[in-house]
Amino acid sequence: MSYELIAAVDLGSNSFRLQVGRVLDDQIYPLDSLKEPVRLASGLTEDKLLDLASQERALDALRRFGERLRGFQPEAVRVVATNALRVAKNAFAFLPQAEAALGFPIEIIGGREEARLIYIGAAHSLPLANHKRLVVDIGGGSTEFIIGKKVTPLVMESLYMGCVSYTLRYFPDGRIDKKRFRDAEVAAAREVQAIASGFQRFGWSEAIGSSGSARAIADLLELNNLNPGGVSGITREGLTTLRALMIRSGSVGAMSLDGLRSDRLPVLPGGCAIMCAVFSELGIDHMNYADGALRLGVLYDLLGRFHHHDMRDSTTVQFMSRYQVDGRQVERVERTALALLGQLIDINAPEHESDVRFLKWAVGLHEIGISIAHNAYHKHGAYILNFADMPGFSKKDQARLALLVLGQRGKLEKLTALPQSDATWRLIFCLRLAAVLHRSRDDSQLPAFTVKHTAGGYQFELPADWLVANPLSAAVLADETIAWQRIGSGLRIKRRAALAAVD
Repeated sequence: MSYELIAAVDLGSNSFRLQVGRVLDDQIYPLDSLKEPVRLASGLTEDKLLDLASQERALDALRRFGERLRGFQPEAVRVVATNALRVAKNAFAFLPQAEAALGFPIEIIGGREEARLIYIGAAHSLPLANHKRLVVDIGGGSTEFIIGKKVTPLVMESLYMGCVSYTLRYFPDGRIDKKRFRDAEVAAAREVQAIASGFQRFGWSEAIGSSGSARAIADLLELNNLNPGGVSGITREGLTTLRALMIRSGSVGAMSLDGLRSDRLPVLPGGCAIMCAVFSELGIDHMNYADGALRLGVLYDLLGRFHHHDMRDSTTVQFMSRYQVDGRQVERVERTALALLGQLIDINAPEHESDVRFLKWAVGLHEIGISIAHNAYHKHGAYILNFADMPGFSKKDQARLALLVLGQRGKLEKLTALPQSDATWRLIFCLRLAAVLHRSRDDSQLPAFTVKHTAGGYQFELPADWLVANPLSAAVLADETIAWQRIGSGLRIKRRAALAAVD
């Protein structure tokens, strides 16, 4: 399926942005954009809770975005939230209100996933080049660093420092002096030091800045002739001059420079201090600017999904390789799990596409925990999926995958926080039964089976003689009936006359 219009929404720590793009010949042409300076990160309390004022600002902005997105199909819109909602302890309590205001689901993405999408966006807005590029994106609450080649990110990191958080911490009243700026710069330098040697070893030929802070700094340097020789972009000498001017002015409000934008002015000191540290620690002398960043990256990633180039598929394959998953066993379990699911729903219907894909991903990853220990491997696998960096997957996606892998065996009581009406239960059921039926890990044929929903749960029908010939499987299936009964559901194993074997 493809769409003429697609949209990306970036719920950043400083601003919320919406970008609508028109798809033509596999290229995206910007059609419309909206920006709301929500300053979400400034609403984080010391206990990492979003205060009510910032929540209201966010909801007001999302309602306006929601009006613009009316009529868009859910598959044509992707909404990502970054650092402020990553760290807010009440983020998941706030999300239902936010999704209701916007009218679309919201994904909280990890730092490296944010970095990946930023690079894709930046690369698509720059001339194609064969050399490696370093992209630095100073956001409101985090800063992303990526080295890539052409449109492929190769090394990605996200550091917990941003223009909003650093301005609040080091310049809370707007005053700027030499000590405050030095403290902010030293704090940022300590963060960058953690990745500097690895990035410098990997190397790059061109440094690129993206998003608001880089653009604001580049504009100030260019419009006020602060770069030597009229060079465009950001230079080390220009930064040093801007730093001195900011300290001399004593406050952001007292600065008199061309190109000072009111929406960027309140967070300029923090962004500038971080940029100075980045130049110093990474040995950068000159940085160009890219118009594209997270929003454009989200749009191109969304376009890739329409053309069946979903990064989540690639990540699943990479994880299977990394954790030495038995591919033959995955094929067996997937074939049977999909056969089970296909008797419960129409797996070719568009409304079930997401569930089918999650079941396939979960089957591919259900044994990754064995690489740690066979004992309780489902728990090890769930832990990995919850906390690993998984390009393409949102935090919500990872949580659902982890739930499926955790639920593949053992007691079901650990999953009772999941509503009984949630479709994830059906996927857990199919994964559990498929794993049981292929416990022998061989290619012996399974008998023909039928499965259906019942008023209390499920009925699974198998030939009686197969159950007699496979007493271990029969015993495990009997245990399954007890496991489902314990959570108030039901599973009935029905015996019938033998049927011909099927592949």
